[in-house]
Amino acid sequence: MSARRVVRMIVKGRVQGVGFRAFVEDEANLLALDGWVRNRRDGTVEALVAGPVSEVEALIAAARRGPPASRVEAVNVENADAIELLGRSGFGTLPTA
Repeated sequence: MSARRVVRMIVKGRVQGVGFRAFVEDEANLLALDGWVRNRRDGTVEALVAGPVSEVEALIAAARRGPPASRVEAVNVENADAIELLGRSGFGTLPTA
């Protein structure tokens, strides 16, 4: 069994109103990751992601690219606590925070 990683990503740039959350959700589901993505009132997008290290790294790389209409300026990644995902499986979109 491969190691599991849990991270929080904060994505800055032109990432709202361009399909960024749907892009992240689609990529995460293709990679069979758990977690969520949401817009933040400060104009960033936040995601909490859990899964095998290589798949989490693949999602981080995808977030750095973003969908065609986006312009990603920065992706800040920090380790997160798996407790935030208790009772949650799969990947989805949450309301703006």
